[in-house]
Amino acid sequence: MTTQTIYQAKDYKSSQLVRWCPGCGDYGVLTALHRAMADLGVPPHRIAVISGIGCSSRLPYYMNTYGFHTIHGRAAAIATGVKAANPDLSVWVVTGDGDGLAIGGNHFIHAVRRNIDINVLLFNNKIYGLTKGQYSPTSDRGFISKSSPFGTIEDPFRPAELTIGARGCFFARTLDIDLKNSPEIFKAAAQHKGTSVVEIMVNCVIFNDGIYGGISSKESRPDKTVFLRQGEKMIFGKDNNKGIVQDGFGLKVVTIGEDGYTKDDVLVHDAATLDPTLHLKLALMDGVEFPVALGVIRDVAAPTYEEEMEKQIEQVKAKNPIRSLHEFLMSGDIWEVK
Repeated sequence: MTTQTIYQAKDYKSSQLVRWCPGCGDYGVLTALHRAMADLGVPPHRIAVISGIGCSSRLPYYMNTYGFHTIHGRAAAIATGVKAANPDLSVWVVTGDGDGLAIGGNHFIHAVRRNIDINVLLFNNKIYGLTKGQYSPTSDRGFISKSSPFGTIEDPFRPAELTIGARGCFFARTLDIDLKNSPEIFKAAAQHKGTSVVEIMVNCVIFNDGIYGGISSKESRPDKTVFLRQGEKMIFGKDNNKGIVQDGFGLKVVTIGEDGYTKDDVLVHDAATLDPTLHLKLALMDGVEFPVALGVIRDVAAPTYEEEMEKQIEQVKAKNPIRSLHEFLMSGDIWEVK
């Protein structure tokens, strides 16, 4: 008989004192991750958490798992090597909008394109927090910061657009304060085979406080967000009477029961659809005319890099009679020196 170990969130917590600013959204993400890992039941010694540089990148210290606090922007590249070398590990990348999408932008898009089986948690606070308040690649046009005192004059990256544009197969979004749904989203990311990207809307209480207040507050969230669940209608609102419908080639918000619209008109979410067109439209809803989409937006099956690599190695080995370095060195034209 074998006994299955039941893990609890505390089993994934390290003994290190958690050091973030009081009120930082990172605390909520860490708590949700501990809970998700306990539910997944992967032993701590089978997990590796890789980070770059930034406030979010301190997270590996607070995990009772293997961890690697690497250099600026290189977490995705190093995580790719870790997964390729040891495919049995559950590999997580913890990065910020600056670390992951600025200096680490190329590593990010190529990890997504290769579909290596890693889970990327992208903490997006739209600011450089660790280096004290410069604008980041996701800061909105016109954003005033220490490095843009008159407002930025450039448009930001939108993580969903970048992920799907790089042929990403999994994209999800959550709020730092949503301890109810975040563990489920993290679990879905871990269970997806391939690169999963979870954008986490994180509040920087020091340098960008309230950046998501318009959608994250208890009062505004029901009308300003829609939580997408596979196979369920895209219904939201304080009275659950609003829905997303198809409008030509676009989308439209309607009130159920008004202007002839019924519940039957509301779209049903299908994250597994190969065509990313609707997924991208949903992911780019901005919280103004449309609600911000939360939950698993895209989850499509595709071959993973490490599986294809192992398959190719076996195919080459099957065709090659050489089985050792000695055999290789002694093959072809050789001679002895006497």
